[in-house]
Amino acid sequence: MPKYLLIMRGTDESNAAMMANIDEMMTTTRQFIEEMVKAGVLLAAEGLDDPGQGVVVDFSGEAPVVTDGPYGETKELFGGFFLLDVASKQEAVEWAKRVPAAPGAKIEVRRVPGSDEVPQVGE
Repeated sequence: MPKYLLIMRGTDESNAAMMANIDEMMTTTRQFIEEMVKAGVLLAAEGLDDPGQGVVVDFSGEAPVVTDGPYGETKELFGGFFLLDVASKQEAVEWAKRVPAAPGAKIEVRRVPGSDEVPQVGE
């Protein structure tokens, strides 16, 4: 079965709304994860630390430049993911529509190509 990545993307506003109701959000998210486990579709799920704790490695110039925190002009940030093993893109979308998310957040659904679809060295 194909794999799909549900990428959680938030804004400063949606992240603030989520943090304002973090206990409820965590409970709802745990229930959602349990539903995916029972359905046999969840392969992995992770959330990411505050973007201000990360670094950005920028390859725009001759040498990589490392800066603290996310890009200053970023309007949406990748906050975590669910990796699903489902029968179709539509099934992945149906799960994405059920993700507990704060108003303003988005879930991007992307197929993960199988190893037989990735060009091999020497081909």
